[in-house]
Amino acid sequence: MLDPMQEHTADLAGLRGDCARCFGLCCVALPFSASADFKIDKEAGKPCPNLGTDHRCGIHTRLRQRGFTGCTVYDCFGAGQKVSQVTFAGQDWRTAPPEHARRMFDVFPVVRQLHELLWYLTEALTLPAARPVHADLRRMLADTERLTRSSAGELAALDVAAHRQEVNGLLLRTSELVRAGTGGRKKNRRNADLIGARLKGADLRGADLRGAYLIAADLTGADLRGADLIGADLRDADLTDADLTGAFFLTQPQLDAARGGAGTRLPGSVTRPVHWTARI
Repeated sequence: MLDPMQEHTADLAGLRGDCARCFGLCCVALPFSASADFKIDKEAGKPCPNLGTDHRCGIHTRLRQRGFTGCTVYDCFGAGQKVSQVTFAGQDWRTAPPEHARRMFDVFPVVRQLHELLWYLTEALTLPAARPVHADLRRMLADTERLTRSSAGELAALDVAAHRQEVNGLLLRTSELVRAGTGGRKKNRRNADLIGARLKGADLRGADLRGAYLIAADLTGADLRGADLIGADLRDADLTDADLTGAFFLTQPQLDAARGGAGTRLPGSVTRPVHWTARI
């Protein structure tokens, strides 16, 4: 029998997108604008021209080369298959009445936000230092999971911001408990503007980097062990040889948007991006 920590780590695996069980919702429901991340403009509710009739991306292995880097750093946290298979019971938007399809596209971003919260709550339960709030975390996890299984109408009317605020208070308490054990409680860089910052070899152990702007920051060789990275913008940040062992609330999309290499040390909740070592 798995211990509680192993069980919650396994649960994280279920909070990743499974395109085989989704109707390509992220490729239809979400809008994007022509930029460095997307080659073209696309309206919300309009299928991406790269989406095939099988709901698969026709250029999935060449997204970066074809100008769709933004797609490679997106993860629905499993919301796509939840909306496709649970909320709408496997009914394809392509064959559904227009109003049914519109409701599916409206609900998808709501469930995606809830699933992101599930990711943080599940990870928090793997952190031994957060044991004093584990009971509260379990209750909030159950409440959030229950919300994801609401009807389409209930999801469309849900005040996600209010629920996120409630969850965030608990995650902040989790962060304080975890960082207290690293001696980094006074390293508060929350929402800091660190765009392009020279942080090579910086001691950021246990730092509060929640919402920090680390775009294109030089973090080569930096020590980020035990840092809180929830919401940190790591686009083009250089994590070469950085140590993120024990860093928490780091998601795969954040990591995929950064740069790194074989020497970058990562927490077990994420995987090393393929493009860090692959030629593109």
